[in-house]
Amino acid sequence: MTGDHDERQVRTTEHEAQANLRAVLQLCAVGRLRCSEKTLRPSAATVRTVAEALSSGDFYAEEPIASFAWPLLLQAGGLAELASGKLALTARGRAALTKPAHDTLALLWRRWLSHGVIDEFSRVEAIKGQRAANVLTAVKPRRAQVGKALAACASGEWTDVDTLFRTMRKAGHDPGIARTERALWKLYLEDPEYGSLGYDGFHNWELLQGRYTLAVLFEYAAVLGLIDVDYRPPVGARDDYRDNWGADWTDCISRYDGLLALRLNPLGAYATGQAATYLPAPAPADTVPKGSGGLKVLPNHDVVALDGLTLAETLLLDAFAERTGDRVWALTSASLLAAVGSGRDLAELRHHLEAGAAPLPQTVTSPLDDAARRVGQIRDTGPVHLVECADPAVAALLATDRRTRTHCTRLGERHLAIPLDKLSAFRKSALAQGYPVG
Repeated sequence: MTGDHDERQVRTTEHEAQANLRAVLQLCAVGRLRCSEKTLRPSAATVRTVAEALSSGDFYAEEPIASFAWPLLLQAGGLAELASGKLALTARGRAALTKPAHDTLALLWRRWLSHGVIDEFSRVEAIKGQRAANVLTAVKPRRAQVGKALAACASGEWTDVDTLFRTMRKAGHDPGIARTERALWKLYLEDPEYGSLGYDGFHNWELLQGRYTLAVLFEYAAVLGLIDVDYRPPVGARDDYRDNWGADWTDCISRYDGLLALRLNPLGAYATGQAATYLPAPAPADTVPKGSGGLKVLPNHDVVALDGLTLAETLLLDAFAERTGDRVWALTSASLLAAVGSGRDLAELRHHLEAGAAPLPQTVTSPLDDAARRVGQIRDTGPVHLVECADPAVAALLATDRRTRTHCTRLGERHLAIPLDKLSAFRKSALAQGYPVG
């Protein structure tokens, strides 16, 4: 566990989350994110890749939080799905590339509350025995209790986590962890017998419900930019487990122990339904992402980076243009069409380039318009079966008869194309006319 530095940090997350969303979507678009087909969790290499892309880095250098959460959030939100172990953007994910980031982040929070793909308590590894049968409660109702507690926080006001815990208990927002009193005996620290949490006084609210609450808030609400956080390294941050057997060998219960206080920000107020519209707070100077204001689009189709680009911008330009220098990309008809052919949307590039103060040169908008006109002129309608008829007369009969014509398309004199999903109906109709398909 991280414990080399003892300084507290205050992190405003609202604007960095919007930049991070763009970065992970771009990483997903180019196939850089891999997750387990069985657990849906990101690979170690993916965690490192995401950490490098985060605008302000992860909360801790050695304990992944944001870099672990982002691939899970994309899956829960329906923005990405696994294909052969790699995350690929869905139609909703591709649309998110050009939509306001705050709307997508709010959607991801709501989707996590209802469709989170892991039990966050499983990330509290110091508490063992979680995988035993009939030990843990259902995660969705538990997660909903934390969501309600966050929605009840006063926007713009700092709340220390122990005050939050007391407020949750008073309001009845109880994300109970163990199914029964008997189930508590199966949870333990260090040793399943001596360290069991079933003993009186060894399963306090802060240890179980509290740690679960910290996991949801730190790893998902903060990562999505809904709460600003005051935190420190987790080792030694809390002592509410020191009376338990095995505590002497446990530096901290979880990587989330260092969360000291939180503040619901304007994005959080919007995502939790406190505010009907999103009115952003001013972005700190050191968190304003470099946008297309740092790009210059020249009449000769070159795109020049005047300042350092974010990873998201670099990946975007690499997808749509040919890199001709350290900070120069050339937009060509071939590069634009190649990007479209790989599943990218021209609107994504245009949206980013037009976000700059200067209008795009006409020599650049022309190839963009031309490429856009070509999109959709050839359409993949899916697999078909090719049926060959013995003579043109049979093909003409089947292609025009009311029973079979809706299931096939005539190709040439003797061939019929039947979509895969209509093959069974075509066979049945053709047989009714006395023509079994061999």
